[in-house]
Amino acid sequence: MTKIDRYITILFLRTMLICFFSIGGVFVVFHAFNNLDALTRLVDEAGSAPLALASYYGPYLLLLFDWTAAIISLMAMLFTVSWLRRSGELTSLLAAGVRHGRILRPMLVIVVGVIVAQWISRECVLPNYREVLTTKPNELRPDRVQAMLPSYDKSSGILIEGEGIQWNESRVEEPSFRLYTSFPGFGDLIEGRSAVWRPADSRAPSGYIVEDVARPAGIDDLSGGEINGRLVLLTRRDAEWLQPGQCFVATTLDLEVLSDNPRSTRMAGIPELIRRIRNGSVHSSRDLHTLLHERMLRAPLDLCLVLLGLPLVINRGDSRLFQVVGQAIGIVLMFFGIKTVAGAMANNGYLITSAMAAWAPLVLLGPLAVVRYWDAQQQ
Repeated sequence: MTKIDRYITILFLRTMLICFFSIGGVFVVFHAFNNLDALTRLVDEAGSAPLALASYYGPYLLLLFDWTAAIISLMAMLFTVSWLRRSGELTSLLAAGVRHGRILRPMLVIVVGVIVAQWISRECVLPNYREVLTTKPNELRPDRVQAMLPSYDKSSGILIEGEGIQWNESRVEEPSFRLYTSFPGFGDLIEGRSAVWRPADSRAPSGYIVEDVARPAGIDDLSGGEINGRLVLLTRRDAEWLQPGQCFVATTLDLEVLSDNPRSTRMAGIPELIRRIRNGSVHSSRDLHTLLHERMLRAPLDLCLVLLGLPLVINRGDSRLFQVVGQAIGIVLMFFGIKTVAGAMANNGYLITSAMAAWAPLVLLGPLAVVRYWDAQQQ
């Protein structure tokens, strides 16, 4: 790395950080003023204002980074080259025989690093903070009970309902399991005080331990049930690890499926999205399939967006900076417009599939982005 590479790298990184923290600062200020009372309660519970604000707004800044990093990278390139042109440094470099492509190289390397950091944050970090990111500050407390929607297990013929989900204990409050398959002695309904989610292990498959079963009566005297040789219901007569008054309902519908929070689903990692789609017990919507394909292509799409704006970065005309920024915003709107239209067509089952909707922006704009990149390298 030469001195001019280090100079451009520092200038570009500084511009990116200024842009990001400016946007993040505006978001934090407006959000804090709109939720001042709830944030005050969080500060009192944490005992430290910096710690409480960092624990709450840290995940939001990561989410903001995931949403805006590619756009900020493009804008930072525009501002950096504009500064070099305004200070006369760009003219000196070009006069020395240095091409625009060579000047852009350190910035493009950083852009690739930013996209990789986005991918790591999106797949490994953000899924761990979904509760904070999908919950209002006044509802963020350990004993919070989240509303749930009825979910039907197609493989077992069981409809799961309840008053709500208590996440800190992996518990469904006042659950009811409506049975659409006949099990001797169980009738058509299992009700209890609560149901605790239990992952699969050597003793039993995944499912819920229903505590203080009120219906059917005499649960400890009943025997479990199977469907086509697959275990569905267990009682104390079948499993010694169950306590009196408990029964076990086997299902692959975990708490994430029961919560059915669209915002939480969009923050799930690719492995979890794949598991949900492959889960034969629950219906997978077209929107979920489209989301999975979009997540797989998100990194190349972000790079494509940056490459589309390279001609604006090396523009030799007399266009003013604000005019160039306006053109860059137009490219961004066109890019996201194509993604939105393709996704809407796939979700409504119109002409294209979910995979085609995710690939459409890359197929339409990818070749143009490559041509613009090579053109920038030759100038």
